[in-house]
Amino acid sequence: MATDVIHEKQQVHQLVDRLAPSQVSAVRGLLEAMLDPVARAVANAPMDDEPLTAEEAKALDEAREWLRHNNGIPHEQVLAELGITKEEIDGYREPA
Repeated sequence: MATDVIHEKQQVHQLVDRLAPSQVSAVRGLLEAMLDPVARAVANAPMDDEPLTAEEAKALDEAREWLRHNNGIPHEQVLAELGITKEEIDGYREPA
């Protein structure tokens, strides 16, 4: 059994070595999320089943209506307007 795990890890290393440079950060992010206990807990948390308030439902309806008539705002543009870089988000760690 242990040799199976070792073999699988070797295969994963070989696959990572074949990635294009632009794909490495995406895979790193995925692996970090898989290993982060908080991210795992959030991913495995039950779906929020609280009913929407009237205010929340109205806000969602307004947002959907706006999107029917306008293009969405790219994530990069929002970050730029807030003065945040993607690298800052990718490298962010909660204080210990």
